[in-house]
Amino acid sequence: MAKLSNKVSKNTWNEWIWAWFLIAPTTIGLIVLNIIPIFQTAYLSFFKSGDFGRNHIFVGLDNYVRMFQDPQVWQAVVNTLVYTLLVVPVSIAFAMLIAVLLNRPIRGRSLYRTIYFIPMIAAPAAVTMVWRWLYNSNFGLINYLLSLLGIPPVNWTTDPKIAIVSIAIIGIWSIVGYNMVLLLAGLQEIPRDFYEASEIDGAGKVKQFFTVTLPLVTPTLFFVMVTTIIQSMQVFDVIYMMIDITNPAYEKTVSLVYLFYNNSFKYSDKGYGSAIVMLLLAIIMIITVIQIKVQKKWVNYS
Repeated sequence: MAKLSNKVSKNTWNEWIWAWFLIAPTTIGLIVLNIIPIFQTAYLSFFKSGDFGRNHIFVGLDNYVRMFQDPQVWQAVVNTLVYTLLVVPVSIAFAMLIAVLLNRPIRGRSLYRTIYFIPMIAAPAAVTMVWRWLYNSNFGLINYLLSLLGIPPVNWTTDPKIAIVSIAIIGIWSIVGYNMVLLLAGLQEIPRDFYEASEIDGAGKVKQFFTVTLPLVTPTLFFVMVTTIIQSMQVFDVIYMMIDITNPAYEKTVSLVYLFYNNSFKYSDKGYGSAIVMLLLAIIMIITVIQIKVQKKWVNYS
C-alpha cells in the first residue's frame, strides 16, 4: 500500500509539473504584459511627470481631481461609449447573419470564410489609408457614387455630427470577420438532432433560428459580446490615423485611449495619462461585471 501511495503521489507530482510547464508561457505573458503594467500605471497616476520623464513628483489624487474636472475627459467617455454602442450590436448582428449563411452547405464556403476574415489580419495602417481615400470629400469613391445619384458630397471625417459614425463603420467592417469565425464555431457545435426534431414539429427556418440556433449559441455569443465591447472601448488606431488634433471633429471623436496617448506622449504628462487609463479600466471592469451578472438570465449552458 505504501509503494502504491508513493507511486500515485509521484504520478500526481509529474502531472502537476507538466500542467505548470504548459501554462507557464501564458501565465508569464499575462503577468509581464498585463498585470505588471496595470500596477505600474496605477502607481504613475499618483505622480506628476518630471523633466525628461524623470524625477516624478508625488501629487496624490491631484491627477484624478483634475481628470474629473476636465470636460474633455467626459467628452471622450461619451465618444467611446457611442462608438461601442454603434460597433457592438451591428457587428455581432452581421457576424451572426454571415455565420448562419456560411454554416449551410454552399459552394465556395471556405473561400467566403477567408474573404470575411481578411479585414481582421490586414494591417491597420493600410486599412485606414484605404478608408481615408474612400471617405475623401473631394475625390473619394463614396462621394463620387453619391454624386451619380445627385447627392451633394459629405464630409465623412470632418463633420462632427457624423465623424464618429464613419469611424464606427470601419470598426464594424474590421471585426465582423473575427466574430463570424467564433460564432461559426459555436454553430457547428449544435447537434443536428435538434434541427431534425424541430422539422418534425413543423418549424420553419426562421423559427428554428429563434428556438434552436439562438438559444444554443448564446455561450459563444456572450463571449463575442464581451470581447467586442472590450476591444471597442479600447479603440485608438483608427481614430489616431483618421482624425488629427486640428480636425474640426476631434472633440467629437477623441477616445479615452487617444486622450491617454496625447497626454502621455505628446504632452509628456504620463501621470495624468495614467489616471485616464485607470478610468477606462474601471469602466471596462464595471461593464464586464454587469455582463457576467446579467448573462445568467439569457445564456444557456445546458
